[in-house]
Amino acid sequence: MQIDRNAIVYVAGHRGLVGSAIWRCLQEAGFKRLVGRTRAELDLLDAAAVGDFYRREQPEYVFVAAATVGGILANSGQPVNFLYENLVIQNNLIHGAWEFGVKKLLFLGSSCIYPKHAPQPLKEESLLTGPLEPTNQWYAVAKIAGIKLCEAYRRQYGRNFISAMPTNMYGPNDNYDLQSSHVLPALIHRFHAAKTSRAPSVTCWGSGSPLREFLYADDLAAGCLFLMENFDEELFINIGSGSEITVHDLANLVKQIVGYPGEIIWDKSKPDGTPRKIMDSSRLFALGWRPKIGLETGIRLAYEDFCKNFAAKP
Repeated sequence: MQIDRNAIVYVAGHRGLVGSAIWRCLQEAGFKRLVGRTRAELDLLDAAAVGDFYRREQPEYVFVAAATVGGILANSGQPVNFLYENLVIQNNLIHGAWEFGVKKLLFLGSSCIYPKHAPQPLKEESLLTGPLEPTNQWYAVAKIAGIKLCEAYRRQYGRNFISAMPTNMYGPNDNYDLQSSHVLPALIHRFHAAKTSRAPSVTCWGSGSPLREFLYADDLAAGCLFLMENFDEELFINIGSGSEITVHDLANLVKQIVGYPGEIIWDKSKPDGTPRKIMDSSRLFALGWRPKIGLETGIRLAYEDFCKNFAAKP
């Protein structure tokens, strides 16, 4: 069922990688009453402030794309931030949506919610069937709690709160900070810096053997709008590209796109993380949605964004 383009739609985290893509998607789809707040304008860790926001703005639809995020290094070094802050943010947003009568809410999780050694491709039914990957367990536990909270409001109050689990994301407005970024934006930054400084080599973490799946942020945004209009089930749903690549091959692809001529050195003393992670997106694909942007094209677009909006900054 198509959402009225005059409906009030709140995108939590509208300045981030995923939230900004959802915002662009909604604008292109003709939504006229979009609501977004920066961190300075609305502290999502403050329950009273979130409640006041809901009371004042009265959004009818909510996309929860706000979260404290980062890669292996950030997760390992800041467990409190990744567990506590994400629990509080999502609790405030989901509870507020119930309290103030939001018609439909989409909560976005992460593929890291799955057990480290769950059968591949990852099916939704594998949730909570085994131990998590230790390097990102804090973020994963928070996201699992968010999924379950949406389920709880559906069961107890009949609210149309749904959850979607995206695979690894990349694209415009990504986080390129080497201390907290995910693998693909980190590679873009490393190879660009090495190219600029004419460094003879770039050192990458691990062996390069893990398999990863990637989805361009604008594809995810299109998938989120599709789910808001076509999906209403308690069980969360995966959003992936359906294809995978080794970190080794990914590094070489980024190296080629950036135009870096040097050598790649693999530091096998560093952790690889989960050995393989690809989503089973068959439920979503069966509903009629598919991504449109291939990995090479997406990385080229991401690198253009990096050069324009990150590397060019003083």
